[in-house]
Amino acid sequence: MVKSFILWLHKWLGLTTGIVVVILGLTGCVYTFFDELKLVCYPDRYILDQHYHSREALPLSQLKEIASKQLNDGESISRVDLYPEKNRSWIFRVQEIDPDAFGYWNYFKTYKRIFLNPYTGDLLFVENSKTEFFQVILQMHMNLLLGKKYGTWVVGISTIIFVVILISGMVLWWPKRWKRKSLKRSLWINWKSKWKRLNYDLHNVLGFYSFLISLVLAITGLVFTYPSFKKAYISFFNSFDSSEIKTLEGEPVKIPNYYPEGEQLDNALHFLLEKYSNAGMMSIRSSKAEDETFDVQIRMTEMKTGDFRWYYFNKKENSIEKVTSSDNLKAGDRIGTLNYDIHTGNISGLPTKILAFLISLICASLPITGFVVWRNKVKGLKKKKEKKKQKAI
Repeated sequence: MVKSFILWLHKWLGLTTGIVVVILGLTGCVYTFFDELKLVCYPDRYILDQHYHSREALPLSQLKEIASKQLNDGESISRVDLYPEKNRSWIFRVQEIDPDAFGYWNYFKTYKRIFLNPYTGDLLFVENSKTEFFQVILQMHMNLLLGKKYGTWVVGISTIIFVVILISGMVLWWPKRWKRKSLKRSLWINWKSKWKRLNYDLHNVLGFYSFLISLVLAITGLVFTYPSFKKAYISFFNSFDSSEIKTLEGEPVKIPNYYPEGEQLDNALHFLLEKYSNAGMMSIRSSKAEDETFDVQIRMTEMKTGDFRWYYFNKKENSIEKVTSSDNLKAGDRIGTLNYDIHTGNISGLPTKILAFLISLICASLPITGFVVWRNKVKGLKKKKEKKKQKAI
């Protein structure tokens, strides 16, 4: 009786959210390799035509002035992504959103990226990011192109349902008898079997093997959808870590005045580029001119968000107020910083990326094979009813 209810629940939840899961799985496959694919697809934007070994980048304030010439009235640069590697462009982002808007095209009022050669100031490309392929794929994955307010809700509820489907699927998979024959049918796909049986095996066996990692991908996805959920589990894991956060030592209080006539941000960035010349990338969220503080995030590895340093500067004093590091966090905070890397498979480089890609592909296939299983049963029941009617006649 209980298993019949679980089967009913598994079936109808799957039919209800199947299309959403297919979309999330396929877009997740594509975005898993975004960092690699962008360099392959857009080399002229991201890679400079020569390696500027002995050159220093121009002051950021000067580069911002060059990038600002590409802006329309009312637009402003909201973020800068820069790379210490001497053959990479710097990217100036312009983004304005309407968080309450319905639909992707209304959600982003403006979204463009301006690519500059930081050593010469040459303009490389102005990208309309609203129509850029990988950006559209990302927004489809995050909110189905419905806008943040509405799409995130649909994706979040569907992901929660998918977690229930995974758990109920594992209950249904569990063999009644742990004998060799029944285990073999549950653990191996018989590629020589007929189509109906093969489809059932693809759903049943692949669902079993992908269960744990699919669950991890779904839960880490929920972290992006529900910030309160992230806060809750960070607090939970932090409660088991009694260690004190140590202050990072060896940081100067005052920043050297490299550009006496420039902005304080120029001095801070010059200091960081010298100190972290082997870092993967740095990100600066531009603050208003009247703000007294600004911060710079440094990814030690370009494609990983969980290995970082974060510097907070005081403009007025030209000093470092605070430095945080991924190596200097409590257990819960550390897990929280790794969420993106776990979700995208970045956690251990290429092997885990390939694994995340394959599991995402399996997740996308499960609603399809599950629908075929259900459809075959419906057809089978219809045939049985027709045969009974014919016999009765």
